[in-house]
Amino acid sequence: MSDSLKDRVREKLLRQLAEDGGHPVQEAEGDDPRLVSIDSDLATLEQATEGDVVIEELAAKYWVP
Repeated sequence: MSDSLKDRVREKLLRQLAEDGGHPVQEAEGDDPRLVSIDSDLATLEQATEGDVVIEELAAKYWVP
């Protein structure tokens, strides 16, 4: 596992997607708000640079140590 907070948050979000839906949000039936939220947060995370406050906010939201 990587030491960077961004990588740990990314791993957690991807794990949540896999556990909750097992497939990409685009293939999910209906508009599951939880999957949409996780997908949106993952997109936000990908645009963030190391040290960006949004990474810490997502870490707190998803309980990433």
